[in-house]
Amino acid sequence: QVQLVESGGGLVQAGGSLRLSCAASGRTFSSYFMRWFRQAPGKEREFVATISWSGGSTWYADSVKGRFTISRDNAKNTVYLQMNSLKTEDTAVYYCNGSPHRTTIAPSDYWGQGTQVTVSS
Repeated sequence: QVQLVESGGGLVQAGGSLRLSCAASGRTFSSYFMRWFRQAPGKEREFVATISWSGGSTWYADSVKGRFTISRDNAKNTVYLQMNSLKTEDTAVYYCNGSPHRTTIAPSDYWGQGTQVTVSS
């Protein structure tokens, strides 16, 4: 069993930065892919970034590539999303996800409660 709790969201001006954190409980954290998704009002949830269990491999949505960086600290059971050069279109609720799958979203995945990111113009 893994429980995920996100933090670090807030209101920021366009061009600014935020760092999201996702604290995980459970002994299997280090064996999971960790992912960030987001959901804007009226839109479907979309993939943002993935990091492998070791942290050695990362994948990004084209819309955030070069601006966002995902990282993890397995000793602290925490995954991070550093978001730079934020745009108004990055406004969304950001969700942390833990999964044994790199790309598939499965019913057995673990999800956090979400943290709101609002980027103002």
